Amino acid sequence: MATADEVKTQVLSLIASNPSGHQDKSIREKVCNLLTQYSACDGVDLDTDVLFAIGANVYGFEVKKKSVPDIAAATAKPPDVIIDFEYMKVFMKEVFLSYGVPEDRAETCSDVLIEADKRGIDSHGLGRLKPIYCDRIDAGILSPSMPIDVINETETTALIDGNLGMGLYIGPHCMNMAIEKAKKYGVGFVACKNSTHYGIAGYYATMASDAGCIGFTGTNARPSIAPTFGVEPMLGTNPLVFGIPTHDDFPFVIDCATSVNQRGKIERYAREGKETPRGAVIDNEGIERTDTEGILRDMVLGKCALTPLGGAGDAMGGYKGYGWATTVELLCTALQSGPFGDDICGVDRATGKPKPMPLGHFFLAINIEAMCPLETFKKNSSSLLTALRGSMKSPAGPGRIWTAGEPENDARVKRMGQGGMNVPVSLQKNMVVLRDVRPGLAEKYSKLPFE
Repeated sequence: MATADEVKTQVLSLIASNPSGHQDKSIREKVCNLLTQYSACDGVDLDTDVLFAIGANVYGFEVKKKSVPDIAAATAKPPDVIIDFEYMKVFMKEVFLSYGVPEDRAETCSDVLIEADKRGIDSHGLGRLKPIYCDRIDAGILSPSMPIDVINETETTALIDGNLGMGLYIGPHCMNMAIEKAKKYGVGFVACKNSTHYGIAGYYATMASDAGCIGFTGTNARPSIAPTFGVEPMLGTNPLVFGIPTHDDFPFVIDCATSVNQRGKIERYAREGKETPRGAVIDNEGIERTDTEGILRDMVLGKCALTPLGGAGDAMGGYKGYGWATTVELLCTALQSGPFGDDICGVDRATGKPKPMPLGHFFLAINIEAMCPLETFKKNSSSLLTALRGSMKSPAGPGRIWTAGEPENDARVKRMGQGGMNVPVSLQKNMVVLRDVRPGLAEKYSKLPFE
């Protein structure tokens, strides 16, 4: 029997090779038959997988729940269970080890992911383990263990080749290099080519701020954003990220995409039955779309794109977000002679099959003590941030003003207080699948916390 990944690839290939297939009865039947097969595969979530929403809205597929009981029905505990962070980190590390990721690198990879969950960035923690890392290793487009090569290096700079290894350990390696150079020479800048998804960019900015440095990082990604006055997806959601030490309980860390919205958020709108806010998506006709299900369909078909920060056009300054997204793309490709656009889309347009996504990153660390005492800098930073938080509040707002890094700290405090992270049913299913198929895990995890 074909695996879920194999069937999913067949569905995507059929859709990609037949852009007008929804108008062809035979193609609709083929898509529905494949989706029926896909729905029966282990680990497939009928409620959250966007393929089923596309199938239902475009090809007339009727989603039928599996007859077997799911995990939520098989346990007496609430569907969302709270699991200790250390337990989850060790579980993720064991999964990486089962794929052949070396011990020290598996430790780093799991630390990057669990940090996302601690900060409340659930989209980049446990939720990414199977679909982004494990499934890509299984598909042969991500390597669990590759050397990290130094292409060029000076006292303050370096160009690194990640050889399509795990971005989750390539990223920390590069930022550590930048920090070491900064501590010795005042500043360190490292560019990287042939990397892969490196998790939350804020992790690297925080590495620098924890070391008494100003941190700066960015990465490109599959094309999603259309240029201002354009409609074709050309740029990734390219985060532009800074980390700055403070005297507060948390550093100032601004970690956000250069688009109005990301695809994951639009998928959440679909699950919640909500319209997408106007200005976040534009289609090939130049129309700002709000029909969430239609948007998800047309994103697969390449008929719409995300807009940069500021939205489509220039009325609200969309050219600014476009400029920042382009800046990140340049810093991730020009130094590296790296690919962009369709070359990092992750799908072979001719066959619909997965292909590697060689991403670029950059990492900058500035040693604060090369210019002023670290304590003075922290005091100055906190003075400004405290003034911002204490400024006049809007009577129509929540009664509080936050500064960057504070919402993530709030999430950390809350989750530490409750004893760990919430693990929804969909991720429980992923854990069960990984436990059952990865060598050695069934013996170590014969009974998971929610079973």
